[in-house]
Amino acid sequence: MRKPFLSFFCTMKDHRINRKKLHPLVNIVAITIAACICGMETWEEIALFGKAKQEFFSKFLDLKNGLPSKDTFRRFFAALDPKVFETRFLQWTKSLAKNIDKEVVSIDGKTIRQASRMCEDNPIHLVSAWAGNNELILGQIKTNEKSNEITAIPALLDVLFLKGAIVTIDAMGCQKDIASKIVNKEADYVLALKGNHPTLLEDVTQSFAEKPCHEFYQTLDYGHGRIEERKCSVITDLGFIFDKDSWNHLRAIVRIDSQRIIKKTGAMTQETRYYITSLITAEQISNAIRSHWGIENKVHYCLDVAFGEDSSSKRKGFAAQNFSLINKMVINLIRNNKDNDNKRFKNKIGINAKRRLALYDDTYLVELLNLL
Repeated sequence: MRKPFLSFFCTMKDHRINRKKLHPLVNIVAITIAACICGMETWEEIALFGKAKQEFFSKFLDLKNGLPSKDTFRRFFAALDPKVFETRFLQWTKSLAKNIDKEVVSIDGKTIRQASRMCEDNPIHLVSAWAGNNELILGQIKTNEKSNEITAIPALLDVLFLKGAIVTIDAMGCQKDIASKIVNKEADYVLALKGNHPTLLEDVTQSFAEKPCHEFYQTLDYGHGRIEERKCSVITDLGFIFDKDSWNHLRAIVRIDSQRIIKKTGAMTQETRYYITSLITAEQISNAIRSHWGIENKVHYCLDVAFGEDSSSKRKGFAAQNFSLINKMVINLIRNNKDNDNKRFKNKIGINAKRRLALYDDTYLVELLNLL
């Protein structure tokens, strides 16, 4: 039986001074997460949700001092150390991950745009890790700007359990130190290669111009109103790669040629991308590269469209960073309930529909929060 969700957070160190602890920490965290599940976005909405659901929360929480105000929620999360919060999040996600072996873990960054515009001296850019098969956000770390992903990614890798996984990162993370750190975590890597490594890119393109490929893998996709042909070519002969020995466990270079035709218009686009990897099997490499886009579609897009994160104006203290983590908790809670959802719903429904159901159905909200 899995450990109750809130048990990972209710014993966090409370940063408030004793005379300010009118409401227990677990009350503030539980009401906020439940409110976010049900679609509440502002501190005022969260406070009103708590009052509307007072009878519901009284079954699980000690409400002898009533319910927190919107200012209590705002001050609490603005002052909460995100490192403490993120550590508990990591412990929780580790308990949920069923099997990380051969799992594709995608790492990518996202800026909370509105909060960053309102606080230009401290932009909110978060680097997250997504496990595709488990459909779990594994962790996040903040960096001041996108260019600092190079330093943020190693810090995130340090706290993740990655043994046996395949880590995919875009060109910003194509760094020797990052490749070494992944290998030292007993994982494999597939790193996108672009113009930030001009010499290496030139060596790779020359290799594909003059050397035979070790293996090919081709796919054809007819979904989403388009026809897409993708060809993955792999070369394991690294004779033209001048700096190959400085890349830890580099075993192959990769070229992806894709051709996309829009069915309705017949418009065609073509693209060629390059990668370096510690893997050698074309099918495995191709699947890992394609899986990387899951972090864009199932995390970043979901946060912006379903949760309105890009338009969030939370900017005081650590509020934006902590609330982004709460949004990620909600995504994990809903997606981790898919076995029960498959029994409950005849047809597949979206994350927003599930959030609306939780608002009206207390039984479903309890199920998502794993309160019983």
